[in-house]
Order: sequence, then C-alpha cells, then structure tokens
Amino acid sequence: MIETHLSMTELESRLAELGNSPQDKGTLVMIVTRPEVDERVVVERADLDPVSGLVGDNWLARGSTHTDDGRAVPGAQIAIMNSRVIEAIAPDASRRALAGDQLFVDLELTDENLPTGQRIAIGTAILEITDTAHTGCAKFTERFGHDAIKFVNGDEGRKWHRRGIYARVIQGGTICAGDMISKVEPQ
Repeated sequence: MIETHLSMTELESRLAELGNSPQDKGTLVMIVTRPEVDERVVVERADLDPVSGLVGDNWLARGSTHTDDGRAVPGAQIAIMNSRVIEAIAPDASRRALAGDQLFVDLELTDENLPTGQRIAIGTAILEITDTAHTGCAKFTERFGHDAIKFVNGDEGRKWHRRGIYARVIQGGTICAGDMISKVEPQ
C-alpha cells in the first residue's frame, strides 16, 4: 500500500476537527519503544528510569550526532508528541508510531502550559520538561510529507509544539496507556 501524504489544508482541517487538548489533566494515549533504529513497538505498559529513560528503548545506547562525544542528549531522554497532532498527520493509526516519539499524550504542550522545568506525573513516574528543541528530521518528512514538517515546524506549529517536546525522568516508575497526566510542583 502506498501511503499518501496530506496537504497543509487537510492537516489544518483535521486538527481543527479534533479540537484542543486539555491543559491540566491529560491522558497518556500511546507508549512506543524503539528497541533498534527504525523499529517501533507499541506497548500498553512500560517502566521509566532516571538513567536509561524508557526501559526497552534505545535512546541511551543509540547516542546522538548532536553531542561532541556521541552520547545521548540528556535533555532528549523522553520524546513526547500530542496525540491529536499525530492523529491529524497520520489517519492510519498503525503509522503513528513512526513519528519516532515514545509518549503520545492528550495534553497541551505549549510553553505557557508546560514551560521548561514543569514536572508532570504519569502513573508512578515523574518527568521534567527540558529546553531541548524537538523539530523533526528527514525521516519524519519522508514518512509524513513536506507539508507535515511545515505543519509542525511553522510559526503556529512551534507555538503549539506540534512536533513535540522533550522531558527527562525525575522519578522512575511504571506508566500505562490510559494513565492520567497531571502537572506537579517541583520539590
């Protein structure tokens, strides 16, 4: 099956139909591990660890070309994308995990709602939003099209963090699809 990419008009229309995500109490919609490069496994339950991030994910082992020593970027431990945005971009639910994020959430991701340093509780874990930029890559463009990358990285897309945000694990714990997400104050 050949996947057709949506136009900017289609993307904007689909997102408008889906409406806005909640600001305070959200939901963890999907958890995706990336055991190997280009491999995605959707799981219902996962453990988060302050050192390794999402257990079973290759974030730490894979490292990064964005660091001098090739090690993983600490501020990019957990990639989070809004579930309504990926639903607009990928009408076929089986393709949504290809975005490359680990957590898909129904929660507003703007700087006003989740500024750097804001902590969120999911299951028994606590994450802290980092200032590491999440802008997408050539693989995202290949999988979802040129209009999709413009949709997430344009002025409006950056304001709403349509491509997503990054967080780090502050308190390890277990998360499950369907868990409530709530903002918590730093201790």
